[in-house]
Amino acid sequence: MEFWLALFVGISWAAFVGGLLYLRQKPEMQVRRRMQILIKRAETERARAARLKRADEKKVDVKKFYRPSFYQRVILPIIWNVERKLHKMTPTAIVAMLENRIFRAGKQGVWNVQRLAAAWILSIVAGFFIALVVIQQTDYLISRQILILAVGGIFGAAFPFLVLNHKISKRQKEMKRQLPEFLDLLCVSVQAGLSFDGAVAKITARMKGSLTDEFKHMQDDIRFGMTKQYAMTQMAKRCDMEEIYLFTTSIIQAEKLGTSMAQTLMIQADNMRERHRQYVKTEAMKAPIKIIFPMVLFIFPSIFVVLLMPAVIMLIKTLGNN
Repeated sequence: MEFWLALFVGISWAAFVGGLLYLRQKPEMQVRRRMQILIKRAETERARAARLKRADEKKVDVKKFYRPSFYQRVILPIIWNVERKLHKMTPTAIVAMLENRIFRAGKQGVWNVQRLAAAWILSIVAGFFIALVVIQQTDYLISRQILILAVGGIFGAAFPFLVLNHKISKRQKEMKRQLPEFLDLLCVSVQAGLSFDGAVAKITARMKGSLTDEFKHMQDDIRFGMTKQYAMTQMAKRCDMEEIYLFTTSIIQAEKLGTSMAQTLMIQADNMRERHRQYVKTEAMKAPIKIIFPMVLFIFPSIFVVLLMPAVIMLIKTLGNN
């Protein structure tokens, strides 16, 4: 009886909060849904026209060319329908937060916000389900059962954001390691006579990594019509690092004021190298604190066994003889 009461209270509270959020975000969600439908229709028509053009050029039978597989005919429509329904249930604030995380992770155009929103809903449901399984295996009071349900729902809601934050943090650490070397090569290339854009193109063609991908993205934005200032500002927002903000600001100011680009890059390279050195020193100072827990759990017990076990054995033998 207590289990079913706890389940009813948890579901009622979740339905009440979800209803309030849905009523508040319904107008904006309708506008977003109409825009998404129009965008998908336009993309479908564009893809269909491209396929027809390719089929006409290759002189292939159009009906045979368009024969979809079982996955395309049955599985994909079901997945898209579930994603649309779950996306409708997701609050707009959560969708905006997911868009921001995807933008900072540098995965816009690769990761789908609608799919991540659906995964967020499914994660909450999975958290509640795991909490229900735990409650069934125990005989806790109703207050503790409700607390377990709440903890399961909170953990399920936070799990996708934890994964995205881990991805963003890992990407930022990789860019922070690569930035000093990139700026040194950029400075040498500009001093050798290349322009800033030419130097960036040469370096990105020979290096790999998250930072190189961001500079390639910046070059693509400039090639597609963006101004260099706006493209570099967007790159700094995607990276969301103080070092990138300082670098882009100095380059924009150097181009506006007409100062020497080589001198600016030399100053920035020295500054970033010093910041990287300070960062490495900080991480090295954290090592003694981080190693305490492995030493207490794994190293100290082994040392105690090696040092104290012979004395314990001798003491047991002595007491046994007496």
